[in-house]
Amino acid sequence: MLLEVRDITKGYDSGGEHVQVFAGVSLSVNAGEAVALTGESGSGKSTLLHLCAGLERPDAGQVALDGQTLGDMGDGARARLRRARIGLVFQQFNLIPSLPVAANLRFQAQLAGRENVTWTDTLAARLGLVPLLGRYPEQLSGGQQQRVAIGRALAGRPGLILADEPTGNLDEATGDAVMDLLLGLVGETGAGLLMVTHSARLAARLDRRLHLSGGGLC
Repeated sequence: MLLEVRDITKGYDSGGEHVQVFAGVSLSVNAGEAVALTGESGSGKSTLLHLCAGLERPDAGQVALDGQTLGDMGDGARARLRRARIGLVFQQFNLIPSLPVAANLRFQAQLAGRENVTWTDTLAARLGLVPLLGRYPEQLSGGQQQRVAIGRALAGRPGLILADEPTGNLDEATGDAVMDLLLGLVGETGAGLLMVTHSARLAARLDRRLHLSGGGLC
């Protein structure tokens, strides 16, 4: 089992009240498996992805990656594990504004010590980024920035891909190409994929679908 989430609970304080996002949520993602996470807006899908990545801590319960419990690690150890094992595609692109597209694409793989020029060139071609390699993030549209963020996350061939609406800013044809890339990487490398999506059509392409509603998964 690549990712295991056991009985996690998460809430936050707002306006003097405690708002419970979810309670007792458990899920797993195996190596080589692609899992869709669906749910209404505000149901906690992005929060759940952040917890899986170790970017936030649950109020209760445990998250384990490759058998390592994230709650037992300090911030530095979690960051190192994230760099080495996880490819993150979140709705905030978080591109480095001072670097051109080519350097942004390589950045994550370089941090992980797994840069492969041939693979990065392949990603750039398949994502339609070759004409944009010399541009800076501020010179790109939202959809172009999304494609760069996806390429950066995949460049290091991560063991686990956590993707939050990775095709949300893309047209249907480009979105389908991105899905082909994601699923291809899962098939070729045995990576696991947990992907938030509102699209029933895209969710149907994955191995399993989990629906977050009313604070629980079904």
